[in-house]
Amino acid sequence: MLLRHAPLRSLAVALAFGLGIGAASAETIKVGVTPGPHAQILEAVKPIAAKQGLDIQIVEFSDYVVPNTALAAGEIQANSFQHQPYLDNQKADRGFKLVSVGTTVNFPIGIYSKKYKTFDEVPVGGTVAIPNDPTNGGRVLLLLQDKGIIKLRDGVGFKPSVADITANPKKLKIVEIDAAQLPRSLPDVDAAGINTNYAKEAGLDPVKDPILREDPKGPYVNVIAVREQDKDKPWVAILVKSYQSPEVKQFIQDTFKGSVLSSW
Repeated sequence: MLLRHAPLRSLAVALAFGLGIGAASAETIKVGVTPGPHAQILEAVKPIAAKQGLDIQIVEFSDYVVPNTALAAGEIQANSFQHQPYLDNQKADRGFKLVSVGTTVNFPIGIYSKKYKTFDEVPVGGTVAIPNDPTNGGRVLLLLQDKGIIKLRDGVGFKPSVADITANPKKLKIVEIDAAQLPRSLPDVDAAGINTNYAKEAGLDPVKDPILREDPKGPYVNVIAVREQDKDKPWVAILVKSYQSPEVKQFIQDTFKGSVLSSW
């Protein structure tokens, strides 16, 4: 709950952040994340934000849909789990009035296999599992195209679907599975495109284990999202600045050793 009179120290912090009088008053917010790196990083953000008078309560969600639903409903005040193309797709499909307020990290997506050491070994007619949401599924298809394995229709943008495949020399069978379930699918398919957070949660090494890996540059940097009506509130600037701090950058480098890349 926002206090009426901020202490002098908090006022100094507020001015340092360029937020104005009263902005750094003690406040508690709930931030939604998915398990794994997003939750770990936010734990590192918490003490930094606390010094600025912002108490962060972390709420974990097991999938990619509920965090935006909860945010739009006001059950949480922010979330940190998705890249911009996914957020844009959710807004278009579900009418969410959400906006990104800062970038966080990039998780280069990988294609993994329990059966083969390289993608060249995947047989003709092999089965490749991809996430069943349009953005991340399309991301894996773009990776396969980038590596010369398939071709996609011109002009598909960042959300191609299986129907957009125009050439598939290996006659791969592309199956769509819920992103969180993809690690479990590995024994049953020849390869699977798995988001880094779910790969790490399943004990996979996102640097060493993929048989194909996405270029870390590109549009898939993750973001902090809030409701449009909240974007100019003082706690938003504190949250973003605390996340994009030198301490958190060092934590990411030390903890994830290249599997997660900071955006700042």
